[in-house]
Amino acid sequence: MSSILSHTQFFLFLLSLCICNISLASSALSDDGGFSRWVSWNVENYHRETWLNAVSTARAPGIPGKKLVDWKLWKADMNKVRKTVSQDGTGDYRTISEALNSIPVFNTRRVILVIKPGVYREKINVPRNVPFVTFLGDSTSPPTITGNDTASVTGRGGTPLKTFQSATVAVDANYFIAVNIKFENTAPHEVGSIGEQAVALRISGTKAAFYNCSFIGNQDTLYDHKGLHYFNNCFIQGSVDFIFGYGRSLYENCYLNSVAKKVASLTAQKRTNASLASGFSFKNSTITGSGLIYLGRAWGDYSRVIFSYTFMDRVVVPQGWSDWGDPKRDARIYYGEYKCSGPGANTTGRVSWARMLTDEEAKPFLGTYYIEGDTWLLSP
Repeated sequence: MSSILSHTQFFLFLLSLCICNISLASSALSDDGGFSRWVSWNVENYHRETWLNAVSTARAPGIPGKKLVDWKLWKADMNKVRKTVSQDGTGDYRTISEALNSIPVFNTRRVILVIKPGVYREKINVPRNVPFVTFLGDSTSPPTITGNDTASVTGRGGTPLKTFQSATVAVDANYFIAVNIKFENTAPHEVGSIGEQAVALRISGTKAAFYNCSFIGNQDTLYDHKGLHYFNNCFIQGSVDFIFGYGRSLYENCYLNSVAKKVASLTAQKRTNASLASGFSFKNSTITGSGLIYLGRAWGDYSRVIFSYTFMDRVVVPQGWSDWGDPKRDARIYYGEYKCSGPGANTTGRVSWARMLTDEEAKPFLGTYYIEGDTWLLSP
């Protein structure tokens, strides 16, 4: 736009936008979660977001070209501090846990923990009241954080940990970033066994980003639990449901490796009702490995997963998708593909309820705007 709107005009525009979006959302979600209307709603939101960007550009002082930003994050980043973790004693701390314990609760500064190369056998939790934490590893020799807990392991209270607490690294805080880190759970998975869910990383905080990270495990490797998440250039390996949860997440340039011993599933996205704003979007990624997999199976009745510009090797079964044995879900789950390639992308044998998206339908899922990333993604 040639001129910036006045404060009053801008406020009135935002108010009308909210009212319009509420109306659109209600319309889209009242149709039993109908896919076509849901896609239409996302497309409308995409166009409005594009227009809003043009209006709000330059309203963030000192950040040319940026739209309205997350001011808490901006302030935290302006006052960031670095601490070093090294097992040989040459850093500020020998363990990651010690470094985390040094951060005050309700922290308002971005704390960058520079983690030196090595294998860290620690069970890590970044609590909800310690936001703005960054794990930064060495790109030439990324540190490994490893463990082997499973859902059936007995916890401190004498009860099983269950899947949620089996994670080697659990992040409950918002604004978490990891760069050049390997998250690992070495617990094996035997076909037919119960209680062997073994999470390498659980991310439950919102506005989290992972760059050049690896997630290694077997069953339930990456618990993409909830919130807005971004994964770029990451390696994710597992056998059964190795990316699962109900986060709203964008995976770009990721390598997804199946080690399933029998036909399993890459994703298990859990969206349990039509109003839940969640779903996994994979873009420019690669699916390969040694075990046959479905692209996804519906953990929730309204599960949403979309693959675009992704190379699919022969490990992807022709059907592509699974409703987890509940045909009633077929009309409500949203599984889409867009301009994918490779032998596994052949749609001849796809289930009838899989969607091959048009350019317009795919557009809302192809950029960081899908996760509102323009306001909170920082450079790694």
